[in-house]
Amino acid sequence: MYKVFIVDDEPFILSGLQDILDWNLLGLTIAGQAENGREALERLREVPADILITDISMPEMTGLELIRAAGEIRPEMKAVVLSGYDEFTYVKEGLSLGIENYLLKPINLEEFHSTLETLVEKLNVSRMDTERSQYTHSVLKDNVLLRWLRGQIDPEELAERLRLLGLSFNEPYVQVALVQADPATDRFRENAAELVTAHPAFFMFWDSDNDLVLIHNFAGEKKGAEELSSLLQAVQGLCADSQRLRISVGSIVDVQDSAPLSYEQAKQVQEFLEIHPERSLVYYEQLKDRKENLEAALPEDWSEYSKLIMAKNAAGLAEQFDLYFSAPCMEGLTPELLREIAIEWVLYFRMLIKDIRNELERDLIAAGLTAIHKAQSLPGLAAALRQTAGCIIELLDRELKSPVVNQVLNYIEKSYGEDLSLKKLGFMFNIHPVYLGQVFHKSTGESFAEYLNRYRIEKAKEQLRLTNHKVHEIARSVGYWEMGYFYKQFKKYVGISPTEFKGLL
Repeated sequence: MYKVFIVDDEPFILSGLQDILDWNLLGLTIAGQAENGREALERLREVPADILITDISMPEMTGLELIRAAGEIRPEMKAVVLSGYDEFTYVKEGLSLGIENYLLKPINLEEFHSTLETLVEKLNVSRMDTERSQYTHSVLKDNVLLRWLRGQIDPEELAERLRLLGLSFNEPYVQVALVQADPATDRFRENAAELVTAHPAFFMFWDSDNDLVLIHNFAGEKKGAEELSSLLQAVQGLCADSQRLRISVGSIVDVQDSAPLSYEQAKQVQEFLEIHPERSLVYYEQLKDRKENLEAALPEDWSEYSKLIMAKNAAGLAEQFDLYFSAPCMEGLTPELLREIAIEWVLYFRMLIKDIRNELERDLIAAGLTAIHKAQSLPGLAAALRQTAGCIIELLDRELKSPVVNQVLNYIEKSYGEDLSLKKLGFMFNIHPVYLGQVFHKSTGESFAEYLNRYRIEKAKEQLRLTNHKVHEIARSVGYWEMGYFYKQFKKYVGISPTEFKGLL
């Protein structure tokens, strides 16, 4: 909606103009009115009007004088003049002021309507041009700043690009902070942009990871720290109850050649925040000692572990873990550092499967971190990592399978307690049941029935170990309604009956 401001010294004309048109249908709304030019000029300082409709002959200030004065306040505002006099001198002066039309009273409704329609079209074009120009400028700015922080632009090109964009980094120091908003709503983006724009020492853009990047350019470290702390508090104040913010801050560096270092450090801190959800704001300097201790304890060469994972050699990987955690260097390390070491291993696993961006990958990493936080001993940490590595191997193996088989496997994981059959799944995934059975066997090495039974029995074993549920309740929860068949399948895959299995626990 564009905003219209109406000025006329005759009250009945003011009210009449509001009633003679369907302003909403034209995409307009009346934002204000006044009975003389002086009053109108004062109100226009506060009211962001797009169109001014004014009588020409008024006390204290004429309509043309109002248009001239208002143009200095709002140069983009369009003006339409109303007059009871068809005088050429008025028309000529009005044209010199850039008025859109000169309408005689009594107003011809059709001409008035047509004038406003044309004005709306002009405003639409002007707004599109402005938005296009702003968008282009924003994209170019974001691209230049991101290339700078990634070390992908040489100093001469950077200086040229910043000059074209009207940006300058005049102070000797720079520090980068990253803000992750979950979710990053449009409202948060708009409020953050408005907040940061009001602080000339800060520059912002959104990087390819959807992080708000704040670049602080300052002279003195003490004042700079105060400015950054104040802004970050203000950013946190933008967070709605349903949002979660995580802020990571790189170290203070020289603006000329070290800005990429501060950005990279802030990204490293993000990984720490991911595995420590209880923290919301962390500076890289706070993690220096942790990083040095971890580097001393973690493997120098990860390639052997990578080969075992990519070869899907779970047994060989488990053996390597046992050797690693039984090494003399592990003795004397604090429980907190041992847990951090295990977490670094999970981050390493995540790096190996970084291209598998789906729900399974997120759940797998989350489960690994949970197991580590629950572990109470070094053997417990090693067991959590062995389990996570085994799941990684299964996930990598699954990615090599047919897409439709992956869909079936995912569905089994979520719905193994339901009545499942190739016929039902074939209908769900739009594939003939017989062909689905053949593809499933080729991809997994098992028939659908064998895989489903084995999976259900594994889930039954988990419940027998971890719950006090009765055997018949567990059987039904994993998809078996016939107890005789459940006992038969359990003994086939486990070697003993479920009752005997429970008795051994």
